Amino acid sequence: MAEKIGVRPLHDRLLVARLPEEEKTAGGLFIPDTAKEKPQQGKVIAVGQGRVTEDGKVLALEVKAGDKVLFSKYSGTELKLEGKEYLMIKEEDVLGVIN
Repeated sequence: MAEKIGVRPLHDRLLVARLPEEEKTAGGLFIPDTAKEKPQQGKVIAVGQGRVTEDGKVLALEVKAGDKVLFSKYSGTELKLEGKEYLMIKEEDVLGVIN
């Protein structure tokens, strides 16, 4: 189910909603909010048309809306749209698609 957002990424950019981080460790200890890091996993909400090459051709993106992705820790620009937080990243910042 696609979310309706008032922004469309350009070129090779993706709009990503971060997935919530685990509340406790593998050993069962709860992690307080102050100690949590921002998650590096997210769901792709919208994608651009693709990367434009020097000769003007458009290369389609490998990632599509709805994919769950793993991305670089300090990548992208944080946005707040319609009361929700998102991240705008380039496709090259995506490390992999989670199956």
